[in-house]
Formats: sequence, C-alpha cells, structure tokens
Amino acid sequence: MGTDIYGFIEMRHPHADEDWYEGDAWSVSLPLYPLYGVNDYASLGCLFGIRNRLDWAPVAAGRGLPTDVSGPVRTHYENCARLDAAIHGSTWVSWAELRDLDMTVRPAARGVLDVHSEGGYSITRYRIDDRWPDEVVERYGMPPLGISPVGAPAGRWEISGQTLEYGPVTRLDVLGPGTGWEHVFAVMRALAQRFGPEGVRLVVWFD
Repeated sequence: MGTDIYGFIEMRHPHADEDWYEGDAWSVSLPLYPLYGVNDYASLGCLFGIRNRLDWAPVAAGRGLPTDVSGPVRTHYENCARLDAAIHGSTWVSWAELRDLDMTVRPAARGVLDVHSEGGYSITRYRIDDRWPDEVVERYGMPPLGISPVGAPAGRWEISGQTLEYGPVTRLDVLGPGTGWEHVFAVMRALAQRFGPEGVRLVVWFD
C-alpha cells in the first residue's frame, strides 16, 4: 500500500494577540494539493519521518495537529480519520523552520540508486549503504563505479535499455527545484511577507 500526504497551509491573523480580536487565530490559506501531489517518499521521510527508508533526521515528525489548528482543518482531518482508519502521522511545520533548513544535510544512507525503466516511465529506488544490493548485482551486474559503494563516485550508466543512476542525496535533492516542494515553499514564502515566518505553517497527515 502506498502512502499519500494531505494538508493545508495556514496563516495566523496579525491581530490574534490583541484583546479586541475575537476571531480564530489561524485560518486556511489553501490546500497542499495541487501545489504538491508527487508523494516522493524521500521527501516525506526528510520532512516528516514518513516512509523514512533513508534514515533522515526528520524536520517535523509526529507533532500532532497544532492545539490552535483552524476549525476547517480540524474538521477536515477528523472527517478523514473517521472514514479511513489508516490516517496517521499528523504534524506541522512553520515557514521559519523550512526557510532556515540546511539543504546540504544528508540522511544516514550512503546514497541512492535509481533504476529508470526503458522509456523512463517508472523508477525503482534502492537505498545504498556499504554494499550494492544483491538484487541489483544479479540483474544488472556489478556497477561500473566499483565493487563497493564505499568511496564510489556518483555515476550514470545503461544496461539492457534501462538507465541506472547512483549518487549521494541531500535535502536539496528531495526538496529543491523539480521536486514539487518548491511551489509549496514559494507560496509560504510569499505569505510570510504579510504574516511573518512564524505566522505561516503547513499542517499535514498521511494515510
């Protein structure tokens, strides 16, 4: 079974701390989808510790819903949880945290090996540590980068019409341009100009 992400970008009212303000502190800006609809597990692991096969130190794992989450988001989450017992992993992250991420950080895994099918219609991804996976060696032979991934350079090669690509991975690789997250970050960055970096957050959950 795959894992899908659901969520909303919220913003905090600039006058939420004023005595005279009687509205909700947080309100919904827009849903995560269709800004982001890729469900790349490397990025979900990196940000939220979900499907964390590369052993990232997650940015914002398992925080639960914010205690002051907006009413519409709480209602949407509760409806999802009532209809789907698989809903789990609710958490949130502020734009201030995302803005200040060190994009050079790597997971515990040494790297990843992507096998692109002929025509590029699908990708099979392998976590790489101190040895090449037996399945890869049996099917494609020993990678030309060396008998061990230890000290092996990044590389790309073709076998039987399929393209194999190996290299280390950083936060930039899974959250940067071309991943889909750049659109989410761009919206949050723009909202933060009005509501402040701590006044914009992403609330998510998974099934």
